[in-house]
Amino acid sequence: MRDLTETPPRLEVQNLVRRFDGQTVVDDVSLTIPAGQVTCLLGPSGCGKSTTLRMIAGVDMQDRGRILVDGRLICDTVFRIPPERRSIGLMFQDFALFPHLSVAENIAFGLTRGDAAQARRVDALLERVSLSGFGPKYPHELSGGEQQRVALARALAPNPRILLMDEPFSGLDERLRDGIRDDTLALLKEEGTAVLLVTHEPHEAMRMADEIALMRRGRVVQRGAPYNIYNAPVDREAAAFFSDINILRGEVQGALTETAFGEFLAPGVPDGTEVEIVIRPQHLKIDFDRAGRGPNPTPSDGTAARAEVVRARFLGRESLVEFRLDYGGDILKATVPAVFLPKPGTVMWLMIRRDRCFVFPRRG
Repeated sequence: MRDLTETPPRLEVQNLVRRFDGQTVVDDVSLTIPAGQVTCLLGPSGCGKSTTLRMIAGVDMQDRGRILVDGRLICDTVFRIPPERRSIGLMFQDFALFPHLSVAENIAFGLTRGDAAQARRVDALLERVSLSGFGPKYPHELSGGEQQRVALARALAPNPRILLMDEPFSGLDERLRDGIRDDTLALLKEEGTAVLLVTHEPHEAMRMADEIALMRRGRVVQRGAPYNIYNAPVDREAAAFFSDINILRGEVQGALTETAFGEFLAPGVPDGTEVEIVIRPQHLKIDFDRAGRGPNPTPSDGTAARAEVVRARFLGRESLVEFRLDYGGDILKATVPAVFLPKPGTVMWLMIRRDRCFVFPRRG
């Protein structure tokens, strides 16, 4: 039970469940978002993110669970406050601007203030989204980035306690996204709005979120700050969602797993359990000091393993090099800053950052 002296979270979602045709689409999802925090509901398409958003907005009804705003119940399976009275703003993927209304009229849509107060609010928001003077224009006269900013201003116009954003940047040119994301985040922080952002892009979640809720097959499988989610994934799928990964497989004997890079600790894992050791490409390093050493058909001394270049590609900021390990024959990928394009067949020695490796029991 919550301490009554504590300030309740701006948004609290308790054990939401939604089923369609007997299939559970959202399965026991719980979230808490304080005022001023941006939480990203992150996951692949079809995992239940948008359905969760729709239930919070009030346009879909849960089969189980409760939704509270500032500690006050707004919806359960019996009681339901209509969407327009929830003080929740919505921002959609396609911006949903009214083509027959001007920019100013779009932003003012839904406001109930008098004409003078309404005009002041619209002008203030246009200035804050760097669109001063755009009030008389119509949506078709704006670029995609300008339309996005108008949609944001409209969502914020009624001073909602909570803003729900469903893939709001996916329709923008990739080169524009980062700048618009940053501008949007700054404005949301100034407003002190609690934000729930739905996205399938890890980069977007890492860039914008104070907290990430990673969703998979209808459930939230991990929650935490971006740094913690990235550096302490709950399982192999969670690690792979944020970046490419390399996998070494082995079997635990005496709490140890033998690999090309020596033994790995697997504390608490029963003997005979097959495990997967996950290594990101940026944590695989080339040991140039060992160049020219002889073959290494057995596990190394625990610091480096011999491998042969399979392929190398330049990606712009970095190069991606694929290696085949002498021991075990596994294919591993390494990223190297700038231009590094060794020829196929070149023999090198590889090292790994053990503090950036993750050991998980193998599934399936």
